[in-house]
Amino acid sequence: MSDSPSPSAELVLPCLNEAPALPWVLGQIPPGWRAVVVDNGSTDGSAELAASLGAHVVVEPLRGFGAACAAGLHAATAPLVGFCDCDASLDPGLMPLLAAPVLEGRVDLMLGRRRPTGPSSWPVHARLANHALARLIRRRTGLHLSDLGPMRVARRQALLALTLTDRRSGYPLQMVVHAADAGWRVHEIDVPYHPRAGRSKVTGTLRGTWHAVRDMRAVLDEPPHQHAGTAR
Repeated sequence: MSDSPSPSAELVLPCLNEAPALPWVLGQIPPGWRAVVVDNGSTDGSAELAASLGAHVVVEPLRGFGAACAAGLHAATAPLVGFCDCDASLDPGLMPLLAAPVLEGRVDLMLGRRRPTGPSSWPVHARLANHALARLIRRRTGLHLSDLGPMRVARRQALLALTLTDRRSGYPLQMVVHAADAGWRVHEIDVPYHPRAGRSKVTGTLRGTWHAVRDMRAVLDEPPHQHAGTAR
């Protein structure tokens, strides 16, 4: 894991009580990348542990996945920024694979398309909700995506220009929708999806999934975004 004051890329890791997963997750940060752990109200010592393991820790008191992602994006300084869950379900070591097409100028936003490594990796209700959401995304944006995975990478300045406002579960979707409205080239690539460490705060329960779907439907109902320009 790079602790350089001027990293070439940064990985935003939203964190809420992920102490069991942090040692493995931060151990997978690739060379040249800096981990930005955004603590979103942890009570298990996650922030202190992340700092002791060399991560740059940002505290975001406003609860919400989008609030944590936005705080991490605004705290980042590198030209390239990635996002990844902090629960050991996804391998941060794969970030260079996602970043390469962006750095080469072939893609503006690369998403990790989750491929479960076992039946316990992705609850059935969450998988069905994701499938339905993919159809709605195609209808709204024309993008033929099969997953709205949390693992993704793009250029920082371009992401800031998207003016993302959602601070709850709709943030990942709003990023894709605003990117499509801005004419971005959005692609996805397969990444292994492992059973997470601990229980998901969003899709681990039917209630959490319902709240996520509600937030995302609100994003889909927004009028087309007036963007500041393309990512290129």
